[in-house]
Amino acid sequence: MRSIVYEQSGDASVLQLVDRPVPEPGRGEVLVRMAVSGVNPTDWKARRASPLPAGWQIPGQDGAGVVEAVGEGVDQILIGARVWIWEAAWQRPWGTASEYTVVPVRHTVRLGSASFDLGAALGIPFMTAHRCLTAGEFMPKKLHAGALSGHVVLVQGGAGAVGNAAIQLARWADACVVATVSSPEKAQLAAAAGASVVVNYREQDVVQEVRKIAPDGVHTIVEVSPARNAAADVQLLRPGGAVCVYADDGGDEVTLPIRPLMVPNARWQFVLIYTAPKAAKAQAVTDLAAAVAQGAVRVGEEAGLPLHHYSLEATAAAHQAVENSVVGKVLITTSET
Repeated sequence: MRSIVYEQSGDASVLQLVDRPVPEPGRGEVLVRMAVSGVNPTDWKARRASPLPAGWQIPGQDGAGVVEAVGEGVDQILIGARVWIWEAAWQRPWGTASEYTVVPVRHTVRLGSASFDLGAALGIPFMTAHRCLTAGEFMPKKLHAGALSGHVVLVQGGAGAVGNAAIQLARWADACVVATVSSPEKAQLAAAAGASVVVNYREQDVVQEVRKIAPDGVHTIVEVSPARNAAADVQLLRPGGAVCVYADDGGDEVTLPIRPLMVPNARWQFVLIYTAPKAAKAQAVTDLAAAVAQGAVRVGEEAGLPLHHYSLEATAAAHQAVENSVVGKVLITTSET
């Protein structure tokens, strides 16, 4: 099988296309013939800095494909199932940028008739968004239609992959969603995702515009750039509200005023899905499966998430595109499953 492998940390040039034997699934594992692999920022960050305990690494946490074999203890009924995969390469060498991969069965979810592109785009971005929408004191622990009725959610950076996922999931749950963006083009993407109101922070006063929609403040802020947005976030939280920080765009340190956050019992919740509570991740998987089955989440320009397809041979270029902050979702076609 053809696989992308790197044997040392570094820039995208360390990625190599190699031939490897098709692996055998172990106990509790499944063998998946990959169709599409999703690329996330953590892929290139891990490639640049993380140690390689196995001495080699196939990158890619997310993907979609077809189960071809199962290991001991796994029901054979799964053979032939179309699935999406999450956290394939977290503390494991077997990622999704390969014609085949092996993963624990619990890291596969039935995809039904939804596209492989959608399946490969779910994982890290949508699970991160789910955590951001459920970690606040005002927020439900489960998402479903109606779960966020009466809630106002502010998505700072509504044109990114996690921002897009947060908009789609919050709208599915019936929240009023306000998204911030930096350009008219990104405003169109956030609106396509389902944002009720879109604010161009380069041209408009975010606090003033959000207060028009939520005079008492917002329940939750999904935050991509806390260093830049902290002052506005403090002014926009309602009592008991939460700022859920999932990235450090714009700076890796943030300063917060104590008293203005203490009085309303505000919460700042930091989110890294890999180390999030197991119960929270399990709930995210369950809820995302339901959203997919109901047709509530989508990908593509019409869903506010342009797709950029690369071949397996062009994985280095795919990684570089994500590292360069391309707008949209980068996908690698691994085989013609």
